[in-house]
Amino acid sequence: MSIFEQVESEVRSYCRAFPVVFDRSAGCYMYDENGKEYLDFFAGAGALNYGHNNPYIIGKMTEYLQHGGILHALDMHTKAKRTFLEDFENKILKPRGLDYKVMFPAPTGTNAIESAFKLARKVKGRQTIFAFQGAFHGMSLGALAATSHAYPRAASGTPLLGITFMPFPYGFNKSFDTIGYIENVITDDHSGSELPAAIVVETVQAEGGIIPVDVEWLRRLRELCDRHDILLIVDDIQIGCGRTGEFFSFEKAGIVPDMVTLSKSIGGIGLPMSLLLMKPELDIWGPAEHNGTFRGNQLAFVAADAALDVLENTDLLSHVKDMERVLVNHVEKNILPIDPRIEYRGRGLIYGIDFTALDPSGAAAAKISRKCFEKGLIIERCGRNDTVLKILPPLVITAEELTHGLDIIAESAKEVLKG
Repeated sequence: MSIFEQVESEVRSYCRAFPVVFDRSAGCYMYDENGKEYLDFFAGAGALNYGHNNPYIIGKMTEYLQHGGILHALDMHTKAKRTFLEDFENKILKPRGLDYKVMFPAPTGTNAIESAFKLARKVKGRQTIFAFQGAFHGMSLGALAATSHAYPRAASGTPLLGITFMPFPYGFNKSFDTIGYIENVITDDHSGSELPAAIVVETVQAEGGIIPVDVEWLRRLRELCDRHDILLIVDDIQIGCGRTGEFFSFEKAGIVPDMVTLSKSIGGIGLPMSLLLMKPELDIWGPAEHNGTFRGNQLAFVAADAALDVLENTDLLSHVKDMERVLVNHVEKNILPIDPRIEYRGRGLIYGIDFTALDPSGAAAAKISRKCFEKGLIIERCGRNDTVLKILPPLVITAEELTHGLDIIAESAKEVLKG
């Protein structure tokens, strides 16, 4: 372990929570260099919806490499990109009545957010973007400006401009009409706020504490944007690609955002890739007005296309809904009774076990997370003071694996809270 401490930057984070050296992985499991098995409820922060080293995706990647397929092509035309675009249109967009244009900004989610903000400002000729309290949209300066968490914002070393934060319907903010508040800010000429070019929203705030909004709230937000000539951007980077039980998290509300950002699991198997989806009339880019050396990750195109096959051939979206029922039943029967102050919430296969009312400092959640790791479960924390355990397994998880992980959480919580 010494080489990491001696050479790697102090900015490293996840390795501090999971202090072993990992060697291999398969399905829903990771293995350290000593062979110890860990059930993964973290899934690469949502990048591994189809599991570790999915054999079908690995097979397609291996075929491509053995064929001598091109690996780097900037944004030139390639067979790999053509195949992905054709399948993404025919399997994802057209069946949902969507006619989005597809942009490949650069490899990561923050690049997709940056391009969405840049395009929104270009289209509307206005500078302000509305984001929500509790939001996480990335770590580059533009995306960080829309990320509300004080800790990463403080590291920027410069003013983070162009964003106005609005209340999200959670905690104290659930006590009043947040959409009505936004409407008032927009229409009141004494509010001190400019009309925004866009509003960016996560339909389930993930890093904010696993906080889903209801479909009526989302519909009202869409209507508000329509009334006031504001673009609606849905950030589906962590909660898209089937995580909520639909490919896009906004489908349940029956709305069509003006732009959608995708990354993480769109790369199929953990390869860097991101997309900006935009309504055709918004595609007013000039050539190379936004680019990136690695915006054409050819192997990611192959993996992403294979992932669409997995999604379709295994009926994965139905499986997610089945597993959600298993999860909810188990949490209500085996975790909530441990202490009446424990809460939970989520959608699909992203749920949070909230210990805020029990210990707002986050110390209890931290101890439970460490105990889970000792027992062979990798699980992350999120929310204010990291008081929420985030259940985020690969979507291919079986009922037995899911139940086993939830049993570990229950056992760990009992040991920490009753001990």
